[in-house]
Amino acid sequence: MKIAFIATGDIALPTFRHLIEHGPKPCLLITQPDKPVGRSQSSTVPPEIKTVALAHGIPVWQPEKIGEIADELTDLVPEFIVVMAYGQIIGKAVRKAAKKAIINLHASILPKYRGASCIQSAIANGDPETGITIMHVIRELDAGDIISVKKFPIGETETAGELHDRLADIGPAALSEALEILSEDPNAGTPQNPEEVTYAPKLLREHGRLDFTQSASSIERKIRAYHPWPGTFTEVSIKEKNKRLKIFPPISIVDQSLPSGELIVHEGQLLIGCGEQSLALTQVQPEGSKQMPATAFANSL
Repeated sequence: MKIAFIATGDIALPTFRHLIEHGPKPCLLITQPDKPVGRSQSSTVPPEIKTVALAHGIPVWQPEKIGEIADELTDLVPEFIVVMAYGQIIGKAVRKAAKKAIINLHASILPKYRGASCIQSAIANGDPETGITIMHVIRELDAGDIISVKKFPIGETETAGELHDRLADIGPAALSEALEILSEDPNAGTPQNPEEVTYAPKLLREHGRLDFTQSASSIERKIRAYHPWPGTFTEVSIKEKNKRLKIFPPISIVDQSLPSGELIVHEGQLLIGCGEQSLALTQVQPEGSKQMPATAFANSL
């Protein structure tokens, strides 16, 4: 079985490594160009998956736009193309390069949460479970027929970072199951119900601004959902200056009523008022300072 792998994000690493170790070993990795880093942007860092590929003798292509290598990919005649957290839309010319099927591993239970922030959305909305869905790649984003789904419950205190890693770990089993199905019928799949479609667009840092008129339970989920990216924050008055205050999990819900957004120290805890109940903070980072225990920050107020 000849497989070309298209991926950039670290969530794809366990699946890629599994194929290398247990087969079929990918004949090619297509990933995003190395990222410039530092203030001068003069040096670059490769995606980790590129480093893994080169260490195992797998050729790596890094086009600025994936359509640029469509002809070369077609010439390789891969039976299957596997896509996972790549970061670009896969155009028709690339989709046609797969002899049997081009499939995508997506970190939600489709048709719920099509798009980039599927992991964060599942936690923020209080979903009891999530999973990996494998579907055919078509022109519309994350809209292809579903081949297989692996599900598991979301932990009560789980952050997006923790959930990301658990989803990554079930990728190999999900892909193995899908490839077994497709080996018998490359067109196998069930259409998605259009009435159940929701979208989870890419998050920006500003999306992490907290609204303390919301309930404590809603804000607590958002803080977990947006950790480590894009993070969550509010603005507080420090020595008569408004400054941004980053808030980190874990946090706990306290059955105490305070004005929305008001910070107080109560019984050794730093509390902040919400629309319903309050939150007890454990770790914060004031603008211009390092991350610190919330109680240390409270002493500076």
